[in-house]
Amino acid sequence: MLSVSAVFFNALNRRLSTYAPDKYDYDLIVLGGGSGGLACAKEAASYGKRVIVFDFVSPTPRGTTWGIGGTCVNVGCIPKKLFHQAALLGEAVKHAEAFGWEIPNPESIKCNWPKLVEAVQCHIKSVNWTTKVSLRDNNVKYENALGRFQDEHTIVGKKKNGTEFTITGDNIVIAVGGRPHYPEIPGAIEHCVTSDDIFSMPEPPGKTLIIGSGYIGLECGGFLQNLGFDATVMVRSMPLRGFDQQMASLVVNEMKEHGVKFLFKCIPQSVTKQPSGKLLVRWRCLEAEENDVEAYQEDEYDTVLLAVGRIALTEQLSLKEAGVHFNPRTMKVFSENEQTNVPNIYAVGDVLEGKPELTPVAIQAGKLLAARLFANGKKFMDYDNVATTVFSPLEYGCVGLSEEVAAKRFGEDNIEVYHTFYKPTEFFVPAKSPGNCYLKVICMREMPRFVLGMHFVGPAAGEVIQGYAVAIKAGLTYDTLENTVGIHPTVSEEFTRLTVTKRSGLDPHPPTCCS
Repeated sequence: MLSVSAVFFNALNRRLSTYAPDKYDYDLIVLGGGSGGLACAKEAASYGKRVIVFDFVSPTPRGTTWGIGGTCVNVGCIPKKLFHQAALLGEAVKHAEAFGWEIPNPESIKCNWPKLVEAVQCHIKSVNWTTKVSLRDNNVKYENALGRFQDEHTIVGKKKNGTEFTITGDNIVIAVGGRPHYPEIPGAIEHCVTSDDIFSMPEPPGKTLIIGSGYIGLECGGFLQNLGFDATVMVRSMPLRGFDQQMASLVVNEMKEHGVKFLFKCIPQSVTKQPSGKLLVRWRCLEAEENDVEAYQEDEYDTVLLAVGRIALTEQLSLKEAGVHFNPRTMKVFSENEQTNVPNIYAVGDVLEGKPELTPVAIQAGKLLAARLFANGKKFMDYDNVATTVFSPLEYGCVGLSEEVAAKRFGEDNIEVYHTFYKPTEFFVPAKSPGNCYLKVICMREMPRFVLGMHFVGPAAGEVIQGYAVAIKAGLTYDTLENTVGIHPTVSEEFTRLTVTKRSGLDPHPPTCCS
């Protein structure tokens, strides 16, 4: 019989004979310090894995840069919502007198732009600091360096001082996000700003032209106008492309009522800086004949903000060195369930071709990916029925299919659209126009009438639509919605009071708030 010592040494020898050094420096390398990459990194670290995050922000042509956290924290969702809130507060002050508040001189009320910028940037910096602390607490190594592929398992990092170093990883996640696209017109790069710059501009923007009418362009145009600046939006084709176009028209109508001007069917030709410091913008009207005297127009602006789309930041990654396939036009990565054509290389967030460019989507996808890689997770990201909101002056929230897509997918005769205009109770006292407050529910006509999409233009649309997004995920039907008792008086209850269909041709305007 072996002694205890002999058993111990035999076991130790077996361990030593089978032990081999780790093949790679890290179990997971994450390229990108935005929401998706950080969520994936922290989730992987929670399973005891060795994780490193590369994060590097190249300055904009204007010289703007920022800290860790990606687009959402620094130049996207967070500052956008805060500027939107500042605009809403300004509007609320103007209506306060109707509710009995004594405002000494309402006409003198204006926004202090530098103070607003300072307050927002202070909050962002606090989030940057918290994010770094969170990485440290989760044992995730952070490198403020630009990473690029040497091969499918090797990353070359380059620090601000030019120093380069090389590390290897078993798995690599691409999560570098995207940056605003600059159109190829004279003066675009030299004289224009983007959403990467607007939230930290020290000087007020003054009279501003926003080129582009996606959600970023409309949101910026909306809060700038409500903050007291003359805002004009240039639209090439249609506002809010990809969204329900009836709802988009309501958003535009509301913005017009707030004073935002629109240049429809126009494309910019050049931006020239004048001796006065102002920017002379020349554009072409697409609906005019080439030789028509009105085909080309121009005007001067203090600021020109470009919002003509975004492009993935993958060009700097040397993807070809790793053999990763991508779309050369958008620079976005092709993937199947976040896995690229290279088995150990994955991608999450805005770099994915054909997926929603939304922060919560990136976070969820990153967490689920880490769980599949390191904890035998079985769940995959569900990219269907993802709710979103456009934070325009009167917000637009939606989840599910637009009316156009539903009709195309299922046929107009197979869907039913319930709709209504409504008047929020808080609009009555200040006599605020409710003309664009509208919602609709798109569902199948066949029982049990599953809901395909829900759309809402009105106050706090983001808060309203979030709960209904859960309901749609759970298989919401019109019958369930109809049998739900609403909370009165709220704007959200209007979804539970729908009876008029578009097919009926009946007037969707209610005679009173309580009918």
